[in-house]
Amino acid sequence: MPPNPGGWLTTTATRKAIDWLRRESQRDAKQQAARIMLHDDAHEPTGPIDDDRLRLIFTCCHPALAMEARVALTLRLLGGLTVAEIARAFLVPETTMARRITRAKAKIKAAHIPFRVPSAGDIQQRLGGVLAVVYLVFNEGYLAGAGDDPVRADLTDRAIHLGRLLRTLLPDDGEVAGLLALMLLTDARRPARVSRTGTLVTLDEQDRGAWDRTLIAEGHALVRERIAAVAAGAGPAGRYQLQAAINAVHTEAASARDTAWPAIAALYDRLVLLDPSPIVRLNRAVAIAEADGPGPGLAEADRVAEVLDGYHALHAVRAQLLHRLGRDDAARAAYDRAIALAGNPAERAYLTLRRDRLGRDPLG
Repeated sequence: MPPNPGGWLTTTATRKAIDWLRRESQRDAKQQAARIMLHDDAHEPTGPIDDDRLRLIFTCCHPALAMEARVALTLRLLGGLTVAEIARAFLVPETTMARRITRAKAKIKAAHIPFRVPSAGDIQQRLGGVLAVVYLVFNEGYLAGAGDDPVRADLTDRAIHLGRLLRTLLPDDGEVAGLLALMLLTDARRPARVSRTGTLVTLDEQDRGAWDRTLIAEGHALVRERIAAVAAGAGPAGRYQLQAAINAVHTEAASARDTAWPAIAALYDRLVLLDPSPIVRLNRAVAIAEADGPGPGLAEADRVAEVLDGYHALHAVRAQLLHRLGRDDAARAAYDRAIALAGNPAERAYLTLRRDRLGRDPLG
């Protein structure tokens, strides 16, 4: 029994009445929403983009924000990525990325930036950010930066779906075709990417018979289409088209030893002029090592070592090249650093296996 039964009853009745009034005030809106959800007639198109998720991505990639802020904010709000995953994609600390996203939201609010449905004129202006969002979602799915699952097929499938929608929306855009080809050719290797024991299988060791030949054929057709378009006078190939061409060279080789590494190195030479980022330069170092030997490749990798010191792939590349040069003690230290930084369990297992083979396996 409460100390004051009458007061308790009055308070309880008042709260019940307030709850009832709140429910009643929302009843009409909820019923209208339910009717909309159950309404199966075709909806009127809203602007040139028909897919809801793609429309929202274009809406969030507002040109008033810096490109990096657009991409990070959209990945957080619509891409399904956590702040930690986005930070890994940009190679910055999680706290730094959290501050960038917070500042982007604050700028939107302070500047009263309208998040309206993009018009046809907005599409080209915002396309670069949209392509970056789709590609980063795909990358996080193809080899997850953390967690128990080495591959997140939900993210790769979502990114490819968005790529196909972009291709339908902009069938003549070279970078849209290039991104879709790049994702298809990369995803085609997914069945051979991880062993049954959960260890990463690198490209040179993969069972090429397990690759998805349907996806490879589609990706190659897109690459050939863009080569013909450039030859006919279209604009020069952009970064996604060049990356797709690199993957086309990989996937057309019958075996790792048949790979045309000089062609891949030449494509990276062109790509680094468009995108001189440390990641692209590291990938170019790998191609140079295969085309010209581990010495020149290690020299190229060392040029980006300082800026990529917190990136596990740098140390993995250096470890392999150091081993090929007969410097196993340095290779072991590099593998230790790569293992400590790797967040993906399949990569950690692979790197540990490679480290433990030093001195016993000529392949490292």
